[in-house]
Amino acid sequence: MSSRIEVHNLSVRYPRALRSALQDVSFTVTRGEMLLLLGPSGSGKSTLGLCLSGLIPASIPARVEGRILMDGRDASVMSVAQRSSEIGMVFQDPEAQFCMLTVQDEVAFGLENLAVPRSEMDARIAQALGMVGLSDRPGERVDRLSRGQKQRLALASALARRPSVLFLDEPTANLDPNARYEFFQLLGALRRDEPDLTIIIVEHILDDLIDTVDRVLLLRPGGLLHAVGKPGEVFDRQGEELDRMGIWLPQVTALGRRVRLAGLPLSRLPITVEQATSEFDSLLIHRSLPAHGHSSDTGTSSTEKASAAISVRNLSFGYRPDREVLHDVSLEVPSGSFFALMGPNGSGKTSLASHFAEILTPTPAHVYVLGDDITTLTTAEITERVGYVFQNPEHQFVEQRVDDELLYSLRLRGRPEEEMEAIGDELLDSFGLTPYRTRNPFSLSQGEKRRLSVATMLSVGQRILVLDEPTFGQDRHTAHALMTHLQALHRDGVTVFIITHDMQLVADYAQSVAVLVSGRVRYVGPVPALFDDRTLLDEASLRELSFHRLARSLQVSYADGSAPMSIREWLPFFGLAQEEQTRP
Repeated sequence: MSSRIEVHNLSVRYPRALRSALQDVSFTVTRGEMLLLLGPSGSGKSTLGLCLSGLIPASIPARVEGRILMDGRDASVMSVAQRSSEIGMVFQDPEAQFCMLTVQDEVAFGLENLAVPRSEMDARIAQALGMVGLSDRPGERVDRLSRGQKQRLALASALARRPSVLFLDEPTANLDPNARYEFFQLLGALRRDEPDLTIIIVEHILDDLIDTVDRVLLLRPGGLLHAVGKPGEVFDRQGEELDRMGIWLPQVTALGRRVRLAGLPLSRLPITVEQATSEFDSLLIHRSLPAHGHSSDTGTSSTEKASAAISVRNLSFGYRPDREVLHDVSLEVPSGSFFALMGPNGSGKTSLASHFAEILTPTPAHVYVLGDDITTLTTAEITERVGYVFQNPEHQFVEQRVDDELLYSLRLRGRPEEEMEAIGDELLDSFGLTPYRTRNPFSLSQGEKRRLSVATMLSVGQRILVLDEPTFGQDRHTAHALMTHLQALHRDGVTVFIITHDMQLVADYAQSVAVLVSGRVRYVGPVPALFDDRTLLDEASLRELSFHRLARSLQVSYADGSAPMSIREWLPFFGLAQEEQTRP
């Protein structure tokens, strides 16, 4: 097939940057192809999209060398308007591309700029909103949407323009698991209906996407092209490099690598549950094992108490009188627990957690922190007890340098300078932020911003940590570094409360989980019981784990009927010893 995009020796360096964001990158994308971009945080994936769309250098200053051809035309002589009509881009941060007040006006904005006739515009808006599940919210204000709903709106705005190329920069990062699956199904349907549509996608969670991808392009740190090829071939040939770079793999692929490294023969590295079933069937030593503790039960802290770190009693809340977000919610988060909150987009998860740090203020006698009614505590007393990491990291930055941001709260508390410097250096190193210590926090990549936002809270030492999507935008290494920190704090008695859509993260780390659906608590209890309840998973817009589907396909289970949920739990079924590390 003919080439839709040709990139020749592309190099990009931002002003005052220590190194290039992309270096001498060359590749082609054929018409109708789906290309997956993989690479660690900061490897230039988003920069590549900004170059293709023309925003670099037209709107974002950078030194650019090399050539980009679109359908054989030199993109450098095309206007931004021409480029944007060819390429629909969904940014990593959806808020960065919104211009209008309401949902339908936001979708209409791009069409108006393309001079689409009014007679055609309404049908396009309705179709695009229907495709992303926002058809019931055309008049909703954009700022009142959840972050996941904003991501859908950004996609609808791109789809309505009917571009020939879609560049999707982590488009499902804020979607719940079922919405993510439906989004990938939507991409599959788009490809069937529009065979010439070319899709370039940056994505970390690959389990439901990988079987629709034609090729993978792997970028190394520093924006260097490392490999291009079919997914199975790249995962197989570049396994060690993928591990070194911390690239997320489909769960069955990660398990296959672990099994192969242990010496068991695999004819190929599986990328889907169906392939894994075929490859693993003859290698299993056990189909059933005695019931045992969940892999995330890393040991109850010696300081754990029976009392609640956070107690919510019959809490109701709405941002306006005619629309309640939370309905009579009651929830107990035990002191010293590792607790997860899950649920569909817009179910009220962030609204509930915002009451724990009085970002949203409840009426008296509804929210208690370490036994005290939060409305009786001063702001200083609350922040001494609760560290809150926002869903959008930019909402908490206050300093001009990364290292100053890390030390801001410590300086407010009057810590000695020598102590602060030691804490700051250790966190910078742990979270891979040392090269950026003098950078402005707002100039970091989304993944780097997330790491900084989490590190700032870990520096203070509160007894309760509330983290909203803590691993969003992280590669495997940085996510593991973060979760290792949280596990260590948990062992020391800190209560860790995470809001996440990452079901594998919950399976690997959480002790207990609560589920919100439409502002009501539908489940509170152990993780395995939730993940084995397929009816509740469907109701809560959660997807069955790939490992659960694999277990059912291979007829593998524990004696109590539950399924292994992590790589660590799967290894004994192959006759291999469990490893200490929980996250692959």
